[in-house]
Amino acid sequence: MSPKLKKSLFTVFIGAAMWFSPMPAGVTTQAWHLLAIFVSTIIGFILNPIPIGAIAFTSITLSVILNVLKPAEALSGFADTTIWLIVSAFLFAKGFIKTGLGRRIAYNIMHAIGDSTLKLAYALALSDVIIAPATPSNTARAGGILFPIVRSLASAFDSEPDKGPRRIGAFLMMSAFQVNCVTSAMFLTSMSPNPLIASLAAKAVPGLELTWGMWALTASVPAILSVIAVPYVLYKVYPPEIKRTPEAKVLAAKELEKMGPMSMGEKVVSLVFVLCLTLWATASMTKLDATNIAMIGVSIMLWTNTLTWDDVISDKAAWDAMIWMGSLVCLAGFLTKFGLIALFAKAVSASLAGIPWLVSLLILLLVYMYTHYFFASTSAHVTAMYAAFLTVAIVAGAPPYLAAFSLAFMSGLYCGLTHYGNGPASIYFGAGFMPQGTFWKLGFIVSVVNVTIWLTVGPVWWKVIGLW
Repeated sequence: MSPKLKKSLFTVFIGAAMWFSPMPAGVTTQAWHLLAIFVSTIIGFILNPIPIGAIAFTSITLSVILNVLKPAEALSGFADTTIWLIVSAFLFAKGFIKTGLGRRIAYNIMHAIGDSTLKLAYALALSDVIIAPATPSNTARAGGILFPIVRSLASAFDSEPDKGPRRIGAFLMMSAFQVNCVTSAMFLTSMSPNPLIASLAAKAVPGLELTWGMWALTASVPAILSVIAVPYVLYKVYPPEIKRTPEAKVLAAKELEKMGPMSMGEKVVSLVFVLCLTLWATASMTKLDATNIAMIGVSIMLWTNTLTWDDVISDKAAWDAMIWMGSLVCLAGFLTKFGLIALFAKAVSASLAGIPWLVSLLILLLVYMYTHYFFASTSAHVTAMYAAFLTVAIVAGAPPYLAAFSLAFMSGLYCGLTHYGNGPASIYFGAGFMPQGTFWKLGFIVSVVNVTIWLTVGPVWWKVIGLW
């Protein structure tokens, strides 16, 4: 029996076992059967017997065939504005990559400050921070824009996986990857599960709106501290053999010379980027929807021919995300509507009775963070646990926005724990510059640094801005 078939059978078995098992008191048949489909979907996401888009598509199909949801209900997730924000943001990111603007930003920063290995790590980090708001695919950002630059730098210093990996390559690979996890938590539009989180929060707690501007403001202080701390900590615990890198400036200058002056496409993307950032940041005053702002940006790129319609319809990542995230928004939304999340929260909250809400929230955050060792997908983890943990935290007495954002930020930070935790992890580990044990060890050390910053400095900053 092939591994793929084993995974498929196990996924189906879990769903079928739940479907026919006795229902807890207070749970309707419809709700229990939907939960069986949902749990089977998450197992499928983790095991990946087939692509997650195909799994999600199958799940909503089964929900109709098995009379759990009506056709219109099963397709309701695709009408969610969050899904179109994700699609638009993916297309926005394509403009960065297609025009080369992302590479130009990175090389310019490198040329300005990249004369030492640590400064080089900060140059890559600053590049990631600048690009992050417009690239919801952290895999596209880390893999499509920054990884080729990091790999070229390693080769320029004669640091290869099989020859001198510790010269500079291993350090830069790990620093760039770990900073990407921080920037993934930094903006609503810097990682595709983030808009999903906003949607799940709104469905779990009516009236709870995680806007782009609020997300950026709330994350700003702890994120900046993490971006500063992570490369420095890695520099100390996993030091590169080469400390000075004047050659990096030369390499950056050569690459910029090859690129020539800014193209019209780069100029358009730059202006659109600034426009969208401004509109996202002022949305509370203009009342413009974040999705509509992203669509405005994409429309401008299309009318200026910076993006073509062929670019749009050929972006597999955007439409794949639409399918599986639309399906998950639907399933998770109806789990909440049928009362299952509330029942779960009530049961877990009973076990936390008598514990102060701050301690309860801390426990939930740590459990949520480190259970990512059992997930090979950020989206699967978010879908399986975010709404439930948020509801539990609020029932325990935690302020809704404090609970919603702190859990949301952990969803980006936990990506750095393993070599399979998200897309960038497999890219940077797959480069072969360090063994798995080292990757995990450094990932855990960085996680402790991040958790310490975000759960000490974070709450103080959030108190200052009135989050709780």
